[in-house]
Order: sequence, then C-alpha cells, then structure tokens
Amino acid sequence: MRQTWRWFGPKDLCSIDDITQVGAAGVVSALHHVPNGVVWSPEEIARRHQEIATRKDGTPSGLTWDVVESLPVSEDIKKQKGDWHAHIENYKISLKHLADSGLEVICYNFMPVLDWTRTDLRWNVPNGGSCMRFDINDFAAFDIHILERQGAAADYTNAIADEAANRFSALDDDGKKQLARNVTMGLPGSTESMTLDDVRAHLAEYGNISRDRLRANFVDFLDAVVPTAEDLGLRLCCHPDDPPFALLGLPRVMSTEEDYRYILDSVDSPASGMTFCTGSLGARPDNDLPGMLERFAEKVHFLHLRNVKRDTDDIVGSFYEAEHLAGDTDMVAVIAAVVREESRRKAAGRKDHTIPMRPDHGQDILDDLGRRSQPGYPTIGRMKGLAELRGVMTALEHGVYGLTR
Repeated sequence: MRQTWRWFGPKDLCSIDDITQVGAAGVVSALHHVPNGVVWSPEEIARRHQEIATRKDGTPSGLTWDVVESLPVSEDIKKQKGDWHAHIENYKISLKHLADSGLEVICYNFMPVLDWTRTDLRWNVPNGGSCMRFDINDFAAFDIHILERQGAAADYTNAIADEAANRFSALDDDGKKQLARNVTMGLPGSTESMTLDDVRAHLAEYGNISRDRLRANFVDFLDAVVPTAEDLGLRLCCHPDDPPFALLGLPRVMSTEEDYRYILDSVDSPASGMTFCTGSLGARPDNDLPGMLERFAEKVHFLHLRNVKRDTDDIVGSFYEAEHLAGDTDMVAVIAAVVREESRRKAAGRKDHTIPMRPDHGQDILDDLGRRSQPGYPTIGRMKGLAELRGVMTALEHGVYGLTR
C-alpha cells in the first residue's frame, strides 16, 4: 500500500512541512475552493501540485499529489435538474485536466446534500482525547425538534423518538445551536455549517426523488463520465455513504454490498471502482468488511482505513470513531485482504498493484486538543493511526514471516 495523507490546502493547520514528518509518501487533496460543477483549470491543478511539492522554505518536499478527494458531483447532477448536463461536461473536462497533470485516482461520492454526518465533533473519550460521534438519539432530536422536518418522527422507533424528546428538552439554546451546527457541518474542506433554511431547501429539492430514482441518476452519471475516464487511464472510486443508512428522509444508494454490486455491475469498467472506507461501511453491523474487500478486490482503487465502535448491533444506530485498531472492524483482517490483492495484481502485471491508502480521521490527542483542526483530521491522532496501520502492514508484508513469503 502507498501511504498517503489528506491535505485541505494552504489553510490546513497541518502543513506540508508537517506531512513530510508523519511518514506519508503522497498527498490526497482537492480544489475545495472551486464551486461544484465548475471546471478545474490546468492552472489551479498545477498550483496545487506545486504547493504539495514545496516546503515553506521553498525546498522540495518530496511529496506528490497522488489522489483527488474529491472531484465533487454537483447536486444538479444527482437530482438531474438545473445545469446538470453542463456540469457533466465540465466534470469530463476536469477529468481531462487532472489526467494531463499526471493524476490517476479520483475519489467522489453520490451522497445527497451532506458528505458526512455527526452529532458531536469533539466527544470525550476515556484517555482524555476526543473524537467524532454519531448519536441516533441526538440526531433524532435535531431532525424532529430543531429542523422540524415534516413526518420525521415516523422515521424512528418509538424508543428513539421518546429519548430524542428527552434530549431536546434538556438542551438550552446554546446546546440546540451547537447540535444543529454539528449535524450540518458535513461539507468537505469547509468549517462552515449550512443554515436550517438551507437544509430545508435542499430537502425540498429531493422531495420527489426516490432511492430508485437516485440510483438511476447515478448510473446515468457513470454512463456519461466513465468512458472518458477509461480513455484517460483514470480510476474513479466512489466513497460509501457516511453513515451508511438513510437520514433526513433522503435516499442513500452506496451503503451496503448490494448497493456497490448494483452500481459496479451497471457500469462495468476498470475505470469505475470503489473507495473502500472501513469507517463508513463499518458503522453497519451487517457489512462484512473483510469479505466485501475480497469480493470487490479488483475494483478497490483507494482505501480509507478508519475504525468505529458501535453502541448496539442495530442497523441504524450510534457509534464513535475509535482508535484505528480498537473498534468493531477487524483491521488486521482487512489489511491482510489488501496485501493478498496487491500480490495478486502484481503477479498479473497490473500497473495499479500498489493501492493508495490513508489513515481516515483520528482522535484528537496531545497538542491536537488545542489546535481546533478540521473535524476528524488532527495531525497527531492521524499520525498515531498511520503508525499503527503501518505496523500491521509491515508485519503482513514481511518477506519471511508475512503473508507474501
């Protein structure tokens, strides 16, 4: 595996100089300042390459831009409304510009409205650190009592709805505002939340879009862009829903093994694959992660290694982001499956036999606690996670004692 590190650009509190010290060989980044649906210009792409390649003192960093995360799919494309045709053409032009710059792996997602959802961005853990958490009762309190979405209570069990009412009644005004900010924070590279009116407007736009309709729109998108990606030698990889179940009445189409099977079979191409995110998929107890990785192995183009600890075995439930080797996902089994797949690809002569991975998220520990970094992206917590994952990889790849002997 090629060890990489997510970087949100020059405003990221973790600098390129910092990344050179964490042990990563490459960088995962995107042009977060470019609006969705707009072409990524060769000049902006070149600037990001240069920023990654250069230390603060102007000397070479030794780092390269290895993976795009993400080239966003606009809401117009997902809904097939407004300028969606133009946005698809712009997406294809951006793919061409990225390929011309030497990039090959392009991560994206097809989640409506929010890219991720948590109810607490700084949840305290016993060792004194903090992490992100999704609590279904707090989320229901937001949905039913703060957002006041019509019919929301019917989407939850009676027990969850009752507890949500109790949680809401215990919140003061500041607590209600904080919960709303946390839930609506899920935009990549952003530190701003949407307003409640923004959320309501987005939900209204999806009012008549069923899960089947969103699936069909997704296939239409892939039918349009995958041939371009294939011609350019690119590997598109779709990130799963986070969390992997329906929220706010919105459809979700990339939450389970069956979801991925449907999409990858509908547009079957080496240019269309998956970002295997153990944290997102692992939030559902019915997702068999080591088995899924083995069954989809040839289509895995990018890895997010993250662990979660679920409160219960309910499909729709609460969880927190655990240390990388300490949650409900058997990370050793997952990495072993990756090592076997890389060995198989190398023997088959595949150019992409080394799969890029990054430590996805991390707990805020030590000096992270005072830095207020991008939620989920503390420097020290991720470095700790990467070191732990690297230890597992080194053992499994050992020439004498590992799986590849």
